[in-house]
Amino acid sequence: MSNLDRQATLQVCGGRGFVVAEPVRELLSPRHVQLGESTEVRRLLPNLGRRMVGAWAFVDHYGPDDIADEPGMQVPPHPHMGLQTVSWLHEGEVLHRDSTGSLQTVRPRELGLMTSGRAISHSEESPRSHARYLHGAQLWVALPDAHRHVEPHFQHHAELPQVTAPGLTATVILGALDGAVSPGLTYTPLVGADLTLAAGTEARLPLDPDFEYAVLSMSGEAHVDDVPVLPGSMLYLGCGRTELPLRAASDAGLMLLGGEPFEEEIVMWWNFVGRTDDEIRQAREDWMSGTRFGEVKGYDGAPLPAPEVPATPLKARGRVR
Repeated sequence: MSNLDRQATLQVCGGRGFVVAEPVRELLSPRHVQLGESTEVRRLLPNLGRRMVGAWAFVDHYGPDDIADEPGMQVPPHPHMGLQTVSWLHEGEVLHRDSTGSLQTVRPRELGLMTSGRAISHSEESPRSHARYLHGAQLWVALPDAHRHVEPHFQHHAELPQVTAPGLTATVILGALDGAVSPGLTYTPLVGADLTLAAGTEARLPLDPDFEYAVLSMSGEAHVDDVPVLPGSMLYLGCGRTELPLRAASDAGLMLLGGEPFEEEIVMWWNFVGRTDDEIRQAREDWMSGTRFGEVKGYDGAPLPAPEVPATPLKARGRVR
């Protein structure tokens, strides 16, 4: 999914300067952003209070939306560089096309993982014949400097490993959790997991104390470390935890995101992750001139134009609040 905000602003992210090196409970509220004509998302990262969680740099939660008589998700071809996109659905399906020739329908609890590397473009749309409801999350992972110019590629994994306990199923989307390892390719130490809890469940999830973590609520009523987390909100948890207490007052769905704090300073603007002002400006020019990012074939519509880059220089900085 693209950042379709026509008033794209500079996001200064990365660096360890503001990493909380101990457990905290910091509830993040979303910003509502309109994508196309029929999809509104709740943007949790970047947030005024928190820019990154490990290498996770962008989190949108959308739905459940009744799209029975609507076109659903319709995101025209647009560019990315320096990041990975993670498509994760609880309901519905999304048709992915990209400039490497990938064409894949992603369905609930299947991993659609696109590595932009040096440059890629893609589109996402609900199929013409689609399910009534659309509900999911779109996430970005910032690529470290050593790997941010890799060849672009797309992975689809319909089967993912799970960790189970009474009343709890954890599907490992990326990275590793309690010995279960996702087949998705990663470039920094991180974890992403989808948690399904039955009503009345009380469980403790093992964590890596060197990681910082956050939990996104997808549905239901759950308490994370005794903090109620409502759907569409995210609880930042800091570092230094070896386990996470979970309690479900109803059937609930959560996403656990974590990783080693991202050491590098980055510039994130529109759909690009770079390191310098010049990189961002050149990427925009390349997209608008039709070079470098390739062509998405088969999409019925024009590519998405980029917003104007701010007149002031874009500067890479560490983590800021």
